[in-house]
Amino acid sequence: MTSGRGESAAQRRRDIADFLLTHSTSTAQELADRFNVSLVTAHRDLDALARKGVVRKFHGGVTAQPSSVFESSIEYRFGAALTEKAAIAAHAAALIEPGMSVILDSSTTNLHLLDPLEAVRPLTLITNFVPVISRAAEWEDVRLVVLGGEYDVRHASTHGISCQEAARQIRADIGFFSFAGVDRRGVYHPEQHVAASKAAMLESASRRVILADGSKIGRTALHRIAPLDDFERLITDDTAPADVVTALRTGGTEVSVVELGES
Repeated sequence: MTSGRGESAAQRRRDIADFLLTHSTSTAQELADRFNVSLVTAHRDLDALARKGVVRKFHGGVTAQPSSVFESSIEYRFGAALTEKAAIAAHAAALIEPGMSVILDSSTTNLHLLDPLEAVRPLTLITNFVPVISRAAEWEDVRLVVLGGEYDVRHASTHGISCQEAARQIRADIGFFSFAGVDRRGVYHPEQHVAASKAAMLESASRRVILADGSKIGRTALHRIAPLDDFERLITDDTAPADVVTALRTGGTEVSVVELGES
Protein backbone atom coordinates (compact mmCIF):
# COMPACT_ATOMS: atom_id res chain seq x y z
CA MET A 1 0.00 0.00 0.00
CA THR A 2 1.25 3.48 -0.91
CA SER A 3 0.68 6.31 1.51
CA GLY A 4 -1.28 9.15 -0.05
CA ARG A 5 -2.31 11.29 2.91
CA GLY A 6 0.78 13.45 3.05
CA GLU A 7 1.36 14.08 -0.65
CA SER A 8 -0.26 16.69 -2.84
CA ALA A 9 -3.28 15.86 -4.98
CA ALA A 10 -1.25 16.63 -8.11
CA GLN A 11 1.50 14.18 -7.17
CA ARG A 12 -1.00 11.51 -6.18
CA ARG A 13 -2.77 11.87 -9.51
CA ARG A 14 0.54 11.50 -11.35
CA ASP A 15 1.17 8.33 -9.32
CA ILE A 16 -2.30 7.01 -10.16
CA ALA A 17 -1.74 7.74 -13.84
CA ASP A 18 1.62 5.95 -13.76
CA PHE A 19 0.01 2.95 -12.07
CA LEU A 20 -2.74 2.75 -14.71
CA LEU A 21 -0.26 3.14 -17.57
CA THR A 22 1.52 0.07 -16.21
CA HIS A 23 -1.49 -2.01 -15.12
CA SER A 24 -3.99 -0.78 -17.74
CA THR A 25 -7.19 -1.28 -15.70
CA SER A 26 -8.27 -0.89 -12.07
CA THR A 27 -11.21 0.22 -9.92
CA ALA A 28 -11.73 3.26 -7.74
CA GLN A 29 -11.78 1.07 -4.62
CA GLU A 30 -8.52 -0.64 -5.55
CA LEU A 31 -6.88 2.73 -6.14
CA ALA A 32 -8.26 4.12 -2.88
CA ASP A 33 -6.77 1.17 -1.01
CA ARG A 34 -3.45 1.36 -2.84
CA PHE A 35 -2.96 5.09 -2.34
CA ASN A 36 -4.44 5.20 1.17
CA VAL A 37 -7.20 7.70 0.40
CA SER A 38 -10.99 7.63 0.73
CA LEU A 39 -13.17 6.30 -2.08
CA VAL A 40 -14.55 9.82 -2.59
CA THR A 41 -11.01 11.17 -3.04
CA ALA A 42 -10.16 8.38 -5.47
CA HIS A 43 -13.21 9.20 -7.59
CA ARG A 44 -12.28 12.88 -7.50
CA ASP A 45 -8.75 12.07 -8.68
CA LEU A 46 -10.08 9.86 -11.47
CA ASP A 47 -12.53 12.53 -12.60
CA ALA A 48 -9.65 15.02 -12.83
CA LEU A 49 -7.53 12.57 -14.85
CA ALA A 50 -10.49 11.76 -17.11
CA ARG A 51 -11.02 15.46 -17.88
CA LYS A 52 -7.41 15.61 -19.05
CA GLY A 53 -7.91 12.51 -21.17
CA VAL A 54 -5.31 10.53 -19.26
CA VAL A 55 -7.79 7.80 -18.27
CA ARG A 56 -11.20 6.58 -19.35
CA LYS A 57 -13.83 5.67 -16.77
CA PHE A 58 -16.33 2.92 -17.48
CA HIS A 59 -18.95 1.12 -15.44
CA GLY A 60 -17.07 -0.72 -12.73
CA GLY A 61 -13.59 0.60 -13.41
CA VAL A 62 -11.08 2.87 -15.07
CA THR A 63 -8.49 2.27 -17.76
CA ALA A 64 -5.70 3.97 -19.65
CA GLN A 65 -6.40 1.75 -22.64
CA PRO A 66 -8.19 3.05 -25.76
CA SER A 67 -11.55 1.80 -27.00
CA SER A 68 -13.32 1.88 -30.37
CA VAL A 69 -14.62 5.38 -29.59
CA PHE A 70 -11.83 6.74 -27.39
CA GLU A 71 -8.10 7.04 -28.01
CA SER A 72 -5.75 6.85 -25.04
CA SER A 73 -4.02 10.06 -24.04
CA ILE A 74 -0.65 11.15 -25.35
CA GLU A 75 0.86 10.30 -21.95
CA TYR A 76 -0.21 6.69 -22.34
CA ARG A 77 0.90 6.46 -25.96
CA PHE A 78 4.33 7.93 -25.18
CA GLY A 79 5.01 4.96 -22.91
CA ALA A 80 3.36 2.17 -24.91
CA ALA A 81 5.08 -0.35 -27.24
CA LEU A 82 8.38 1.53 -27.22
CA THR A 83 10.49 -1.35 -28.56
CA GLU A 84 8.00 -2.07 -31.33
CA LYS A 85 7.71 1.57 -32.40
CA ALA A 86 11.48 2.09 -32.48
CA ALA A 87 11.98 -1.02 -34.63
CA ILE A 88 9.22 -0.02 -37.05
CA ALA A 89 10.59 3.52 -37.34
CA ALA A 90 14.13 2.28 -38.04
CA HIS A 91 12.78 0.11 -40.86
CA ALA A 92 10.68 2.96 -42.28
CA ALA A 93 13.61 5.36 -42.33
CA ALA A 94 15.13 3.44 -45.25
CA LEU A 95 12.35 4.89 -47.45
CA ILE A 96 13.49 8.48 -46.84
CA GLU A 97 16.24 10.08 -48.93
CA PRO A 98 17.91 13.51 -48.68
CA GLY A 99 15.88 16.24 -50.30
CA MET A 100 12.50 14.59 -49.81
CA SER A 101 9.39 16.22 -48.38
CA VAL A 102 7.87 14.05 -45.66
CA ILE A 103 4.50 14.22 -43.90
CA LEU A 104 4.39 12.93 -40.32
CA ASP A 105 0.99 12.65 -38.68
CA SER A 106 0.30 12.96 -34.95
CA SER A 107 1.47 9.50 -33.94
CA THR A 108 4.06 8.59 -31.36
CA THR A 109 5.61 6.10 -33.80
CA ASN A 110 6.54 9.08 -35.96
CA LEU A 111 8.31 10.59 -32.99
CA HIS A 112 10.60 7.53 -33.03
CA LEU A 113 11.16 8.10 -36.75
CA LEU A 114 12.98 11.33 -35.91
CA ASP A 115 15.89 9.36 -34.44
CA PRO A 116 17.15 7.90 -37.76
CA LEU A 117 16.18 11.13 -39.56
CA GLU A 118 18.82 13.01 -37.56
CA ALA A 119 21.30 11.92 -40.25
CA VAL A 120 19.17 12.77 -43.32
CA ARG A 121 19.78 16.23 -44.80
CA PRO A 122 18.37 18.28 -46.42
CA LEU A 123 14.79 17.47 -45.56
CA THR A 124 11.34 19.03 -45.49
CA LEU A 125 9.06 17.88 -42.66
CA ILE A 126 5.32 18.61 -42.63
CA THR A 127 3.37 17.89 -39.47
CA ASN A 128 0.65 18.89 -37.02
CA PHE A 129 2.30 17.06 -34.11
CA VAL A 130 3.80 19.39 -31.52
CA PRO A 131 6.45 16.95 -30.15
CA VAL A 132 7.82 16.57 -33.70
CA ILE A 133 7.70 20.34 -34.22
CA SER A 134 9.55 21.02 -30.96
CA ARG A 135 12.37 18.64 -31.81
CA ALA A 136 12.74 19.34 -35.52
CA ALA A 137 12.70 23.10 -34.95
CA GLU A 138 16.25 22.79 -33.58
CA TRP A 139 17.65 20.99 -36.65
CA GLU A 140 19.73 22.64 -39.35
CA ASP A 141 19.03 22.10 -43.06
CA VAL A 142 15.45 21.08 -42.33
CA ARG A 143 12.47 23.02 -43.63
CA LEU A 144 9.67 22.62 -41.11
CA VAL A 145 6.10 23.15 -42.32
CA VAL A 146 3.58 23.39 -39.47
CA LEU A 147 -0.06 22.65 -40.17
CA GLY A 148 -2.12 25.08 -38.12
CA GLY A 149 -5.47 24.65 -36.46
CA GLU A 150 -6.92 24.30 -33.00
CA TYR A 151 -4.52 22.77 -30.50
CA ASP A 152 -5.72 19.57 -28.86
CA VAL A 153 -3.81 19.09 -25.62
CA ARG A 154 -4.85 15.44 -25.23
CA HIS A 155 -3.29 14.56 -28.59
CA ALA A 156 -0.55 17.24 -28.55
CA SER A 157 -1.48 18.22 -32.09
CA THR A 158 -3.52 20.66 -34.17
CA HIS A 159 -6.82 19.80 -35.86
CA GLY A 160 -9.88 21.37 -37.42
CA ILE A 161 -10.66 23.13 -40.69
CA SER A 162 -7.45 25.18 -40.69
CA CYS A 163 -5.31 22.06 -40.35
CA GLN A 164 -7.22 20.22 -43.06
CA GLU A 165 -7.10 23.13 -45.53
CA ALA A 166 -3.38 23.68 -44.93
CA ALA A 167 -2.70 19.99 -45.56
CA ARG A 168 -4.63 20.01 -48.84
CA GLN A 169 -2.44 22.83 -50.19
CA ILE A 170 0.68 20.66 -49.91
CA ARG A 171 2.02 17.83 -52.05
CA ALA A 172 4.69 15.78 -50.29
CA ASP A 173 6.87 12.96 -51.58
CA ILE A 174 5.92 10.52 -48.85
CA GLY A 175 3.82 10.37 -45.72
CA PHE A 176 3.98 8.15 -42.65
CA PHE A 177 0.76 7.48 -40.78
CA SER A 178 -0.36 5.47 -37.78
CA PHE A 179 -3.89 4.50 -36.84
CA ALA A 180 -5.79 3.04 -33.92
CA GLY A 181 -6.67 -0.01 -35.99
CA VAL A 182 -5.81 -1.73 -39.26
CA ASP A 183 -7.75 -4.58 -40.85
CA ARG A 184 -8.48 -5.84 -44.38
CA ARG A 185 -11.11 -3.09 -44.89
CA GLY A 186 -8.78 -0.23 -44.10
CA VAL A 187 -7.47 2.02 -41.34
CA TYR A 188 -9.39 3.47 -38.40
CA HIS A 189 -9.43 6.08 -35.68
CA PRO A 190 -11.97 6.48 -32.87
CA GLU A 191 -12.24 10.28 -32.83
CA GLN A 192 -13.74 12.23 -35.70
CA HIS A 193 -11.59 15.37 -35.59
CA VAL A 194 -8.34 13.37 -35.57
CA ALA A 195 -9.65 11.10 -38.34
CA ALA A 196 -10.49 14.15 -40.47
CA SER A 197 -6.99 15.59 -40.05
CA LYS A 198 -5.37 12.28 -40.98
CA ALA A 199 -7.62 11.98 -44.05
CA ALA A 200 -6.58 15.43 -45.27
CA MET A 201 -2.90 14.66 -44.73
CA LEU A 202 -3.29 11.39 -46.63
CA GLU A 203 -4.50 13.36 -49.67
CA SER A 204 -1.28 15.39 -49.60
CA ALA A 205 1.22 12.51 -49.81
CA SER A 206 2.24 10.99 -53.13
CA ARG A 207 3.31 7.81 -51.32
CA ARG A 208 1.64 6.66 -48.12
CA VAL A 209 3.04 4.23 -45.55
CA ILE A 210 1.29 2.81 -42.50
CA LEU A 211 3.37 2.41 -39.34
CA ALA A 212 1.47 0.27 -36.84
CA ASP A 213 2.73 -1.86 -33.98
CA GLY A 214 1.31 -5.34 -33.62
CA SER A 215 -1.38 -4.32 -31.14
CA LYS A 216 -3.12 -2.28 -33.87
CA ILE A 217 -3.31 -5.09 -36.43
CA GLY A 218 -6.75 -6.66 -36.71
CA ARG A 219 -8.39 -3.90 -34.66
CA THR A 220 -11.01 -1.40 -35.77
CA ALA A 221 -12.39 1.87 -34.41
CA LEU A 222 -15.43 4.05 -35.00
CA HIS A 223 -14.24 5.93 -38.10
CA ARG A 224 -12.79 4.22 -41.17
CA ILE A 225 -10.43 6.72 -42.78
CA ALA A 226 -9.21 4.99 -45.94
CA PRO A 227 -8.94 1.58 -47.63
CA LEU A 228 -5.62 -0.26 -47.66
CA ASP A 229 -5.37 0.26 -51.43
CA ASP A 230 -4.50 3.90 -50.69
CA PHE A 231 -1.19 2.85 -49.13
CA GLU A 232 2.11 1.68 -50.57
CA ARG A 233 2.78 -0.65 -47.67
CA LEU A 234 2.22 -1.47 -44.01
CA ILE A 235 5.16 -1.78 -41.64
CA THR A 236 4.46 -3.65 -38.41
CA ASP A 237 6.31 -5.94 -36.00
CA ASP A 238 6.30 -9.64 -35.23
CA THR A 239 3.80 -9.27 -32.39
CA ALA A 240 1.09 -8.74 -35.01
CA PRO A 241 -1.34 -11.69 -35.33
CA ALA A 242 0.10 -13.95 -38.02
CA ASP A 243 -3.30 -14.90 -39.42
CA VAL A 244 -4.27 -11.25 -39.89
CA VAL A 245 -0.95 -10.45 -41.57
CA THR A 246 -1.49 -13.39 -43.93
CA ALA A 247 -5.01 -12.19 -44.74
CA LEU A 248 -3.74 -8.68 -45.47
CA ARG A 249 -1.08 -10.03 -47.82
CA THR A 250 -3.60 -12.28 -49.54
CA GLY A 251 -5.75 -9.20 -50.10
CA GLY A 252 -2.89 -7.48 -51.91
CA THR A 253 -1.34 -5.34 -49.17
CA GLU A 254 2.45 -5.25 -48.99
CA VAL A 255 3.28 -5.97 -45.36
CA SER A 256 6.76 -5.65 -43.88
CA VAL A 257 7.08 -7.45 -40.54
CA VAL A 258 10.03 -6.28 -38.46
CA GLU A 259 11.50 -8.89 -36.15
CA LEU A 260 12.06 -7.22 -32.80
CA GLY A 261 15.32 -9.09 -32.27
CA GLU A 262 16.71 -7.17 -35.23
CA SER A 263 16.14 -3.72 -33.72
